[in-house]
Amino acid sequence: MKNKFTVIIPIAIAITFAAGIFIGNTLKQNSQPGVGGLHIGNTNKISTILHLIDQGYVDSVNVSEIVENTIPELFKNLDPHTSYIPAKNMQEVNEGMQGNFSGIGVQFSIQEDTVRVIDVISGGPSSKVGIMAGDRIVSVNDTVIAGISVNNQRVFELLRGVKGTKVNVGVLRAGYTDLFEFEIIRGDIPLFSVDVTYMIDEITGYIKVNRFAERTFEDFMKGVQKIDRLGGKKIIVDLRGNPGGYLGAVIHMLDEFLEKDELILYTKGVNQPTKTYTASGKNEGIGKELIVLIDEGSASASEIFAGALQDNDRAIIIGRRTFGKGLVQEQIPLSDGSAVRLTVARYYTPSGRCIQKSYDQGIDKYYEDLYDRMHHGEMQKADSIHFADSLRYTTKSGRTVYGGGGITPDIFVPIDTTGYSEYFAKLSQKGIIYQFAYSYTDTHRELLNNFTTAAEFNTYLDENNVLAEMIKYAESKGLPTDKKGLEESRLVINTQLKAYIARNIIGEEGFYPIIKEIDKTLLIAIEASHKNLLVENLNFNQK
Repeated sequence: MKNKFTVIIPIAIAITFAAGIFIGNTLKQNSQPGVGGLHIGNTNKISTILHLIDQGYVDSVNVSEIVENTIPELFKNLDPHTSYIPAKNMQEVNEGMQGNFSGIGVQFSIQEDTVRVIDVISGGPSSKVGIMAGDRIVSVNDTVIAGISVNNQRVFELLRGVKGTKVNVGVLRAGYTDLFEFEIIRGDIPLFSVDVTYMIDEITGYIKVNRFAERTFEDFMKGVQKIDRLGGKKIIVDLRGNPGGYLGAVIHMLDEFLEKDELILYTKGVNQPTKTYTASGKNEGIGKELIVLIDEGSASASEIFAGALQDNDRAIIIGRRTFGKGLVQEQIPLSDGSAVRLTVARYYTPSGRCIQKSYDQGIDKYYEDLYDRMHHGEMQKADSIHFADSLRYTTKSGRTVYGGGGITPDIFVPIDTTGYSEYFAKLSQKGIIYQFAYSYTDTHRELLNNFTTAAEFNTYLDENNVLAEMIKYAESKGLPTDKKGLEESRLVINTQLKAYIARNIIGEEGFYPIIKEIDKTLLIAIEASHKNLLVENLNFNQK
């Protein structure tokens, strides 16, 4: 299983590093005094050195480029999350946090050097002109993008743009030989931070939150209200792999589940006064039992959410210890359009736990922490986690919890390696399951469009033995069938296959209810929900 961890953990690290939390207000930029001539005035040493290079170096140099390259090196002497955002990257960074961007409104996948439309956003620019799921985008304006080594970034660059601008797209459609040409006017495309809300059973709802952005609170509460309308009494909030985002979003969400004046969190730093956040008493979700799912990819705002509910004895936390990112950044705009995210404080949960893990041994060691946790067995065994007595804290009702970096769950669930075989690994590495799911969807789209629920897809695909077809497809792609490996991984392969096909037609409401059957953490959460662990073990105030 080493290969699996090698793939997953660098991705988790990269995502967690990229998605900082910022407080809404920003610091005022301090003006810098100018430097005249070559004499050393009252400026700081760095300004002086840059001035000397600019005015006296033997060759001509680009001082601006030196500054751009030097700033990240300067920040390496601070914490792992103070960062510099070049002006050219600001739009992309802001889009991710604001929850929208301007584009044509399609979800695509690149397979065999072809850009294939997986889904078209309802009401978006592409849906208005008639682009359909299954279409192949072969050209954008005068650029041919089919049959060449095109990548996601290049497609984004071609399709995204300023709202109101036009883009011409050439499309091939199954059953037609002629090229369809569409003129699309780019528009605002929402980035949804809540993947799905659905009822697991008659009383338990499930909400998957993938980030905390400007729209997250609104989308999350729509999910809570949907579950309430359908008779749900319990909610499983899935924050696994959620790297964080806006503090405001998580504060508003927690405010709905805590009693008036209950502590949500506080922040403090050497140059920042202690700031305390408490619940206002809105309490729209106060009567719902909560279970929160976390893992090593849950960071920042995710840790605030889980920690506040755990310390107030308001939820059962299930999964694995979180990342341990508890530093507060303020984003400070600079005159050239770039920005600095400066760490100004630390987050503390209501019991006084500091969420942030140590970075005293340097940034490189900081990001190797997940590897160390894996090698020490923390991902497999709960008793491999050891904390000093000095890190012991108590919740509102007196339960013991621990600080020292991240949130430790109430119920530990190891990484599930059941059903993983070399055959399954090869299928995954070659992308065969995903590719076949698209191919099968494309071929049977007219029939599959009649299904509206995950249960209908599940039944139909089992009855028609879609797995057997995929195995033949894999053989045609040069992967011979490994009967032993297939038997070991049959459930995982078949479940993933059905979930991908359902997603291609009805989106995440098709994917998540099917993939649930091989999601060990979620299955344990459902079992905990049925046993009423929250009511029995926590100080839950039912209204």
